[in-house]
Amino acid sequence: MKSPITGKEMKLIKERRSMHFRKEEFEVVFHYYKCEDSGEQFTTTSMDEVNMNQVYNQYRDRFNIPFPDEITRIREKYGLPANKMSEVLGFGVNTYRQYEAGEIPSIANAKLIQMAEDPKIFMGMIELCGKLDEKTKDRYVRKARLLMEERKRNIFNLNFKKYLLGDHLADIYSGYRNPNLEKFTEMVVYFSEKMAPFKTKMNKLLFYADFLMFKQSCFSISGVRYKAIDMGPVPINFQSIFEYLANKNEIDILTTEFQNGYTGEQFKARKDRPFEADLFLENEIEILEKVATVFKSMSTNDIIKFSHLEEAWKKNEKDKSVISYEHAFELNQI
Repeated sequence: MKSPITGKEMKLIKERRSMHFRKEEFEVVFHYYKCEDSGEQFTTTSMDEVNMNQVYNQYRDRFNIPFPDEITRIREKYGLPANKMSEVLGFGVNTYRQYEAGEIPSIANAKLIQMAEDPKIFMGMIELCGKLDEKTKDRYVRKARLLMEERKRNIFNLNFKKYLLGDHLADIYSGYRNPNLEKFTEMVVYFSEKMAPFKTKMNKLLFYADFLMFKQSCFSISGVRYKAIDMGPVPINFQSIFEYLANKNEIDILTTEFQNGYTGEQFKARKDRPFEADLFLENEIEILEKVATVFKSMSTNDIIKFSHLEEAWKKNEKDKSVISYEHAFELNQI
């Protein structure tokens, strides 16, 4: 970006700063351009979003406030429009829609939204709502009961998914997303279609996609946590997840024997299982495409070397620890 004062290219600066929101203080990696001649600082709209999203995400994490995608999911599972959900919870008519669009709920309203996720509690809220007619109440109560029965039937699958991806709320180690096995699955399918990578390379592609998305938006794609091992960053519990996806016929994993005696597991897309792009936002698709383009012709050994140059790996490799998504701001190989 050129300085509006001198017309010269400005230097991108990333430094830790304290910012305030709702009487709380948060430390962020603040992004800005600096004009070397005048000393003036400038930001773009996208930079402002990254700077403020760091604050908002930390506020939500500190006070256990659900994120917009979770707020939307809770409403959609009952089949209510946003204005009706507002009525059930006792909010203003447009309030729930605003929360889904990114406005941060008060702590009290956040608790109500989280309580509504439980179908049994939600039925009680429906019964107490004076703005719904009896016919409408009956419809939503029936839906809640069906969800309760479905939850009982699928309790094993729900618990198994929690085992695979972890039972944790959105935080800096998940890229401020709740773990989403469906999206993670599609990411694996996408990269299998594009380049049929071996397992070690697949792990790096997934890492770069999630962390590059966070670098640009302060949100990951999948909500999956990554850790540092000798071969570079990998999704936590990746072996079990990949076996699960293969057993579900989401992808094929073929074992190849090499002349040096080693074996490799290669991911192959299935003709009867195309990539489902509709699950992703436009900017998420762009990230997947960029990662695929950059690393398509790169060998497994080379992408390992690339990942070893990232601070995300270097600062966590010794302890084999979970990687904070804040290291996404330090990505330098893509």
